[in-house]
Amino acid sequence: MSFLQENPPVKTRDMLIGALLRVPAQAIQRRIIKELNAAGFEGLSLPHMAVLRFPSPDGARPGVLAERAEMSKQAMNRLLGSLEDLGYLVRRDAPNEGRARVVHFTKRGHAAYAKALEVLQDIEREWSAELGPRDFAQLKALLFRVWDSPLARQDGGSSDGQRRTYR
Repeated sequence: MSFLQENPPVKTRDMLIGALLRVPAQAIQRRIIKELNAAGFEGLSLPHMAVLRFPSPDGARPGVLAERAEMSKQAMNRLLGSLEDLGYLVRRDAPNEGRARVVHFTKRGHAAYAKALEVLQDIEREWSAELGPRDFAQLKALLFRVWDSPLARQDGGSSDGQRRTYR
């Protein structure tokens, strides 16, 4: 008997909060990548979303980006190298900081990031139309409350229990 036969699909109404947040987030990321590729921003794939997300990586150090994405510095540097090879960003020495490096968008990277923001605005309009403006505004308000609450600081990735600060 296969795994799927032993474990029937979970009914939507039985989904826990992790899936309820993850599934729409993944759909948004897939749409952003699809529309970026269709707009001529070739080579971008889902793993690149670890870099191309809020807040913008422009001006950040690779180590900070790795922390935001909750991945190793080595994995982040591989993603940055890929984006650099594709012409979306460059890594430069940080002024007056020894060996420190800083990520900067190229012109192409700025254009791709601006397009991603346009896609997100389209998605918000679509979700508002689907849910109704009042319910969509309530959804965002509730998510902002979670974002600003201690609930967002209780992650397993932070040894001190503090919420991540986006620099």
